[in-house]
Amino acid sequence: MVEKSFKRSVPSLNALVALDAAVRHKSFTLAGIELGVTQTAVSRQIMALEADLGASLFHRRHRSIEPTSECMRLATALNRHFGGIADCVADFRAAAADGAITVGATSAFSQLWLLPRLVQFRRDHPNAKIRVKTTDETINLDNGDVDLAIRYGKAPFGDGSVMASHNDILYPVCSPDHAAAMGERGPHFWDGDYDLISTESDEKSWYTWQDWFTAVGVRRKILPPALAFNHFTATLYAARAGQGIALGWDLLVRTFLDDGTLVRLGDVYLLAEGQFHIVVSNRAKKTLVLDLFVDWLTAELGAVESPRIG
Repeated sequence: MVEKSFKRSVPSLNALVALDAAVRHKSFTLAGIELGVTQTAVSRQIMALEADLGASLFHRRHRSIEPTSECMRLATALNRHFGGIADCVADFRAAAADGAITVGATSAFSQLWLLPRLVQFRRDHPNAKIRVKTTDETINLDNGDVDLAIRYGKAPFGDGSVMASHNDILYPVCSPDHAAAMGERGPHFWDGDYDLISTESDEKSWYTWQDWFTAVGVRRKILPPALAFNHFTATLYAARAGQGIALGWDLLVRTFLDDGTLVRLGDVYLLAEGQFHIVVSNRAKKTLVLDLFVDWLTAELGAVESPRIG
């Protein structure tokens, strides 16, 4: 009985949502963009609402609309209650996201990209339990101990579904002081003396300095690295300390470029053949926290600019 009475006393919720958006934007066109419908669809919703209420809600001018005082009173109530509903839904989702998932990534990706961003996800979903498995070996999702992996390579993969991907490029980086010491020859450092810092890996997809020089067309004999590490993070920290030139993956060195502790040498680059992928295991149990994490991680990766080519 109460439900029927409510339906009779309240106009179409779609029309009320259209009204809320139109009042906030003072434009049927912009309201349509927000709602994912056409300007005509919003206009029809408003006209139907006006017919239902028996009063005009907007002053229509040549290129603008202005809500009436009665319209503003209704819109204020709608905005307040819609906001309360949105907050309640957000609280419900946060409380419901109390499951646990395991995320796999390399040590470099975990430390340089994922962990700095993970703070925001945990702040939005404090009940979610996230376990990060860091390994530089290829994660086999068929083992069932990892729900989602950030994997570099070429899709598709037999053990999981790719949810999002991102290209990357490699270019030389060093500390500002090291670049200053090289002066004008920095962009073509291979024409003189130089100190290379390399990362040694058993992964076939990992690029070496030899791979980079060959790809960019440098034919002269390459000096052997002055320093070598088995973790990319250590390579970058040595470069930041002014120990030489490292081969930087754009996606992973941006934080250091932005804070000025690393600089890029010249505009020569190698476009990586593979991509960084968000891969959900075929064996992962579908849960709310996994869905939320995948959506968040996909948005974060999508928000990253395309590789800085020049």
